[in-house]
Amino acid sequence: MSLDQDFENEEEEGEGKEMSFLSHLEELRWHVIRAGGSILVFAILAFVYIEEIYHYVIIAPSQSDFWTYKMLCMLADKVNYPDLCIKALNFKLQAIGMGDQFTMSMTSSVIAGLVFAFPYAFWEVWRFIKPGLKPAERRSARGAVFYVTFLFFSGVLFGYYIVTPLAINFLANFTLDPSIINEFSIASYISLVATLTLACGVAFQLPIVVFVLSKIGILTPAFMREYRKHSMIVILIVAAIITPSPDIYSQILVAIPLFVLFEVSILVSAKVEREKLREEKRLATLGGNE
Repeated sequence: MSLDQDFENEEEEGEGKEMSFLSHLEELRWHVIRAGGSILVFAILAFVYIEEIYHYVIIAPSQSDFWTYKMLCMLADKVNYPDLCIKALNFKLQAIGMGDQFTMSMTSSVIAGLVFAFPYAFWEVWRFIKPGLKPAERRSARGAVFYVTFLFFSGVLFGYYIVTPLAINFLANFTLDPSIINEFSIASYISLVATLTLACGVAFQLPIVVFVLSKIGILTPAFMREYRKHSMIVILIVAAIITPSPDIYSQILVAIPLFVLFEVSILVSAKVEREKLREEKRLATLGGNE
């Protein structure tokens, strides 16, 4: 059987599975329900163990014995830069409203549920998208769930262990006057931790975004290499914004993973371009044989 006949059979199978617009909506509804249900299940589990989650995860970056602060002190000793060591955080957390602690426990449970259910939730979304792709697109997108999940959790860990502690340290020790005491509400603290952590999880999807843009022809590896120097400046600016501390070492700690992500994105775009060229040669060969 020729390659042409293989593709024709695959197209006929895809056409046999075509659904009406309402059928697509019904299918999408069930995928969304299952994804939402997984988030709800993990949110309930998180609420059951909310005290442990608060003590060992959420509140941990506000303590001077947090892993990141210990590593920074070790780095400070090696580079002989004492200011890099964080020994104390000048602030206290407080619940101002009557229902703040309960409300924040619910909010934190939902956030935890979203994070832990992400692999399954994305898998449900991917199951809806995948049937609409062409056979070649499915092959090139093989492993999408794994890569998206890996990048998301890498970003979450980066945000939690690097960006969040540096931001907390700067904001906790920044004072307009020594007479002003930093007493932050639990709501503002959790908002900061959740925003920075989830934002990094989303930002680490850059290679996936580049893959999609390269597939549709908007980005090319040549374009990204041409503007590599410009991207470095942008990354340094982003690192300075994410880490408001003027400490150059903190900014470098944030900038390095972003540089790596950009370089990986170039490799991803180059791979997509090579696949396109191979596909064009294959089609040209088939056309010549006809």
